[in-house]
Amino acid sequence: MKSILVPTDFSQQAQFALDLAHGIAKKTSATVKLLNVVEAPHGTSFNAMGEVTAPDGMDSMFFAQLLKRMKEQLTELVKNPKYGDIKLDGEVEIGNPYESIARTISDQEVDLVVMGTQGSSGIEEVLIGSNTEKVVRRSYCPVLTVKEGVEPDSIKNIVFATNLRDDDDKLVSELTKLQKLFDATLHIVCINTPSSFETDRYYKKEMKAFVEKHKLGNYTLNVYNDDVEEDGIVFFAEDIDADMIALATHGRRGISHLLSGSIAEDVVNHAKRPVWTFSLAKK
Repeated sequence: MKSILVPTDFSQQAQFALDLAHGIAKKTSATVKLLNVVEAPHGTSFNAMGEVTAPDGMDSMFFAQLLKRMKEQLTELVKNPKYGDIKLDGEVEIGNPYESIARTISDQEVDLVVMGTQGSSGIEEVLIGSNTEKVVRRSYCPVLTVKEGVEPDSIKNIVFATNLRDDDDKLVSELTKLQKLFDATLHIVCINTPSSFETDRYYKKEMKAFVEKHKLGNYTLNVYNDDVEEDGIVFFAEDIDADMIALATHGRRGISHLLSGSIAEDVVNHAKRPVWTFSLAKK
């Protein structure tokens, strides 16, 4: 691992993400990049000197002061002695947060994104969504989301939820890197629901074939029953007191995403523990 991206809005959750990235960087000698994106109001433009021209009705001085304050906060974080034992740099951009994050991932060949999230539920979740969810759904590299502070050395039990249909070599390769990074036990689980019921014997046989094919080690095989898959993943992780959840997402967009939803995004929203996701969308 060479590069870790931490998008930040200077919230407590973003601080949790930076602290976790700091711990991972110490293990891997990776460079951590902080990215703050100031979302420009519609109609904002910039002249040849980089000066801000605000849309009618908006104080351009206010926007310039906001930008200055964000840069000062980022500089303060980068220079914090707490992070003096890793390579840390930062950048403030103006634009759409998701687009800036996606461009940075691609341009700088980021290996891991670590993001803070508050989660959401109910009508807020349906109507608003979040930049975190977009990154989870579409990122070309693994994304690790956190809601609370966590020490990297405490991550020893990782739940890997799978339906066994996502038998993707790249996914498994990234998963084994994650397991090795934390020297963790992998608890592979299939969630049995009424709408897609299979016997325990069937699942155990298929899981055994899966781990033998990919030569996985230090694992347990589990079948967990629940009404819906995302609840089963969260509850299983709670029941065994796991330190992290890992799963794939299909990166659906547009109407397909609205109709089918995303198990990964629901887990990110509702799980209290860190969630690692890898998008199977075409790269």
